[in-house]
Amino acid sequence: MHLPKEPVDRLLAPVQRFLHIQAASGILLLLATVAALVAANSAWADAFLGFFQTKAGVRAGGFVLEHTLKHWINDALMAVFFFVIGLEVKREVVSGELSSLRAAALPLAAALGGMAVPAAIYLALQAGEPGESGWGIPMATDIAFVVGCMAVLGRRVPNGLRVMLLSLAIADDIGAILVIAIGYTAGLDLLALGLGAVGIAVVVLLQKLGVRSIPVYVVVGALVWFAFHESGVHATIAGVILGWLTPIRPWVDTERLQGILKEGGSGGRTLAIAARESMSPLERLETALHPWVGFVIMPLFALANAGVRLEPGAFRDPVATAVGLGLVVGKPVGIVAFSWVAVKAGLARLPAGVGWGAVAAGGALAGIGFTMSLFIAGLALPPELLDAAKVGILGASAVSALVGMCALGLRKQPGA
Repeated sequence: MHLPKEPVDRLLAPVQRFLHIQAASGILLLLATVAALVAANSAWADAFLGFFQTKAGVRAGGFVLEHTLKHWINDALMAVFFFVIGLEVKREVVSGELSSLRAAALPLAAALGGMAVPAAIYLALQAGEPGESGWGIPMATDIAFVVGCMAVLGRRVPNGLRVMLLSLAIADDIGAILVIAIGYTAGLDLLALGLGAVGIAVVVLLQKLGVRSIPVYVVVGALVWFAFHESGVHATIAGVILGWLTPIRPWVDTERLQGILKEGGSGGRTLAIAARESMSPLERLETALHPWVGFVIMPLFALANAGVRLEPGAFRDPVATAVGLGLVVGKPVGIVAFSWVAVKAGLARLPAGVGWGAVAAGGALAGIGFTMSLFIAGLALPPELLDAAKVGILGASAVSALVGMCALGLRKQPGA
């Protein structure tokens, strides 16, 4: 018998699952992106792009909820993606690398620099131009692709840098969520937003009452999503909030589970419930949903959003250039500069075996924006500028991956 597990096992198991799924899903995400690009530049381009504009929805009497398939993917399925992000953020803040200020100082500083400098570069090139509102596009880091690149490099990536980049990406997700909620919300419907707030309060009340039925929370969560969707605040923010509210402590702790196992006569049903409830709701939901997000939702998002016609001179478009420089140059410069300031100020220290060359190489990898960058681009820019932004995102992500992997792969010693 392998139970009970030690506390350290409970801390490490979710991280190990997270890394495994992210690395594998990064490969599938890449294949979906290539497929979308090939289809969008083929003789079947119109049919492929038009498919995601197909309307689908629900009609009941006078009630109509109908949107394109692309909208359902970006607003409904991606709400599940953001729900899982909310779970990951809570896990990191409560029990991970972001749980103490000292440990979190370096990734937080790096993430802040990795968001501020790319946005500044973009605005310097697009201020006063039609694409000015896209300043949030180069601020994002795609954790799936970054983890996939590190998996390919294996032991060439120092463990300290691996942890730093994962924590940076989580902190970066927090920043992206704030950018979406604050920077790209317009025309608020206060009544709908109020109903969403009531729904969130109901979730908290149900938790206080001890309700543990996941279907109940799914129904309430769906109503919260709908309220946010109608309010003008992007519906995916509802997913983040609900993820953050998910309890991280199990109902049956290790000591109680051991007692039930020793009794032996409690019955199979009691043992089954105790075993299930010994895993926290956060861990249970993350375990169940993470594969769906990594292997279904994110590839579907890539198919629906990464398809862009690559016209001659597309990379010279001002918006594409601004996005590209923000990701390729702004990310590593911002990460290294802000990390250096934090270390020199005594607020943080570099992980063991990690030098500034490794931090710069990791900063280059962080320039892989992709999923979140494409998502923000869809919110920030009008349709006539969106393709240029996509070209910039895809090109910059490819360059960042190549530069970062080469820089880390060619390192001669761990402390380089």
